[in-house]
Amino acid sequence: MKFIVQRDKLIASVQDVMKAISARTAIPILTGMKIEAKKNGLLLTGSNSDISIESHIPVEEEGIVHIEQIEEGSIVLQARYFPEIVRKLPEKTVEVEADANLNVTIRSGKAEFNLNGQDADEYPQLPKLQTDESFELPIDLLKNLIKQTVFAVSTMETRPILTGVNLKLEDNKLSFTATDSHRLASREIPMDSTNVSFSSVVVPGKSLNELSKILDDSEETVEISVTNNQILFRTKHLNFLSRLLDGNYPETSRLIPDQSKTVIHIKTKELLNTIDRASLLAKEDRNNVVKLTTKSNQIVEITGNSPEVGRVVEEVNVDSIQGEELKISFSSKYMLDALKAIEYDEVKIDFTGAMRPFIIRPANNDPILQLILPVRTY
Repeated sequence: MKFIVQRDKLIASVQDVMKAISARTAIPILTGMKIEAKKNGLLLTGSNSDISIESHIPVEEEGIVHIEQIEEGSIVLQARYFPEIVRKLPEKTVEVEADANLNVTIRSGKAEFNLNGQDADEYPQLPKLQTDESFELPIDLLKNLIKQTVFAVSTMETRPILTGVNLKLEDNKLSFTATDSHRLASREIPMDSTNVSFSSVVVPGKSLNELSKILDDSEETVEISVTNNQILFRTKHLNFLSRLLDGNYPETSRLIPDQSKTVIHIKTKELLNTIDRASLLAKEDRNNVVKLTTKSNQIVEITGNSPEVGRVVEEVNVDSIQGEELKISFSSKYMLDALKAIEYDEVKIDFTGAMRPFIIRPANNDPILQLILPVRTY
């Protein structure tokens, strides 16, 4: 095997597949990166027990040559050393050559490295997904769906199913939902008529975080295919395969109150900044609890209190308050996360009492929903 490739293209591909490579794995060869040289270009693969990433560098694209010379073959290289070597090479092109004894030579300018490779035939075959049932999403929309929900997944392994985001595609609507049982984030989008539907798949939150980092904004769409235990996200140069979580995701729709006793319309940024300041003095071990109290004349009071440290009180003007008076305490962290996820200037908050979950939505009723459970304070 031999190829000469543009160094910047190789670096970009290596960085992508590195996101799937872990030093801790039960299969030693998976600590390496598989490189296949084919007539049409290079295919780099990284994999762990949760995700597998394939990145393709075409020989040339739009008249630009990425690979100057290619002789077919494949090799597995140690991911601990190869990325660093490539990053620090002196010239704009890199020559990689592997002989029959799996000895690999990497040359660039006057630098030459010799690495011991491993046999690519020993690298596990990635599952091939049948892609008859697939649908497409714009990449920026997918990244938004992830950003607006994934932060609410559980970080506790006690209920593994809650460490993932629940995806549903039914009645031409796609929804993403995440909850850690103290808060919930969901967003629904309409889909053009698609013959694909699935009632519930749960993608690990870690997989979606990595996917969001790796997706290239310059590409328009991503193709998504789902099977019983895998989900594949495919763009022109990238295949991102993640396992799905086993188990039944809780029915979250019954958590959402269908009536409210107090409704507030408020500017998102003002509320966010006020809660951020109040949380400075909120007590650490109580999850940074702050208190919201409705006042007359369209005013809401936000307080943060820590007996050992001090107290902060700030009033915020709201656009409107309807319904009953209210005093409610909640985690400032959860509230800040929720407000940051809603990318609208104004929010509507529906409360159903001091000890009931409350809901934050964009004021224009866009189907983004954030639900937070209050905190009991005595």
